[in-house]
Amino acid sequence: MLESCLQEFRRQDAVIRRVLGQMDDAMMNRLPVEGGNSIGMLIRHLHGNLLSRFTDFLHSDGEKPWRNREGEFERRFITVNAALGLWEEAWTLLESTLQTLGPGDLERKVSIRGVPFSVQEALLRALGHVSYHAGQIVLLGRTARKEEWEWISIPPGGTAAYNTRPDKEKGLSR
Repeated sequence: MLESCLQEFRRQDAVIRRVLGQMDDAMMNRLPVEGGNSIGMLIRHLHGNLLSRFTDFLHSDGEKPWRNREGEFERRFITVNAALGLWEEAWTLLESTLQTLGPGDLERKVSIRGVPFSVQEALLRALGHVSYHAGQIVLLGRTARKEEWEWISIPPGGTAAYNTRPDKEKGLSR
């Protein structure tokens, strides 16, 4: 389970990096609607969430007192390079924490906002959260790039070609 979880986190990491690689600074900060989230806000949010959850993962509550979740969604300009730096910091912590875990840790208890979860539940919760926001980042990136978008998933009309190598996605890399 741990290796499968790590592999899926790595797929989400690759998706986010491929979107960020297509953005410019203006695209990073574009709001789809008033009150909506930009790619930059979502990266700041994932950064704060992953740092909070995976710092001292097995021994302290996953919602750290130093986290400013509301601030993650403030409208502040962020460059692509700064966003990549935040993502790299969060990703490095997540990956290194996952690599310290063994099968015997899966049933251990951790807490998030005082609510107990098994390690397995907490990891699946975190994976769902990252995947949810990765999808939003893809949609925001796609709408920002319009016809210049470089497809991350199967492009329109590309299913037959994809089906000749369906294992290719499993190897989606940074």
